[in-house]
Amino acid sequence: MISNGLRNGLIVAACHVAIVASLGAKLQVDRATRPRVWARTAPVDPNLPIRGRYVRLLVEAEPAPPLNATDAAWVPVVLSAADGRLVATSATEGNAQYARVTTRNGQRVAVLQTPVAYFIPEHAQDPSILRSGEELWVEVTVPRAGGPRPIRLGVKKDGVLTPIDIR
Repeated sequence: MISNGLRNGLIVAACHVAIVASLGAKLQVDRATRPRVWARTAPVDPNLPIRGRYVRLLVEAEPAPPLNATDAAWVPVVLSAADGRLVATSATEGNAQYARVTTRNGQRVAVLQTPVAYFIPEHAQDPSILRSGEELWVEVTVPRAGGPRPIRLGVKKDGVLTPIDIR
C-alpha cells in the first residue's frame, strides 16, 4: 500500500508534468498554426551563467501607420505578420508589447523593448559575432498575444538570408 505522503507527491508530480506538457503542446500548436516571419535583430548579451548560453535579441518590426512615435518614446504595439514581415501597429496599453520607433539606414523601424532569448548549445559558435556587411535575423512565430517566439537564426548578407545551422 502506498503511504499518503508518497501518493500526494505522485499527484503533485503528475500535475507538474501535465502543466509542462500542456505548455509545450500550446507552443507547438502556435508554431504550426500562427504566422512565421523573419525579422532583423540586434544582439544584446550572449551569456548568463544562471540560465545557460544564449543570444539575447532585440527584435525589429516594421511600424504600420499611424505608429508615429518619437525616438525617445516607448509606445504600446500589437504584432502581426503581413507579406512575410513582422509589423507593429499602435495598440492600447492592455495587451501590448512596447516598441520605440527609430530610423536605421534611412528606414523607420520599431525596436521591441523586451528582448527574446535564443538558446544555443554549449560548444556552438556565438552567432551574434558577425562579419562586416552581415545582419543577424531571427525567424519567429507571431502569437495572438505576447512577444514573438524565436524559431531559428539566420544571417543576411548582400540581400540574401541564409539560416544558420547551430549545433
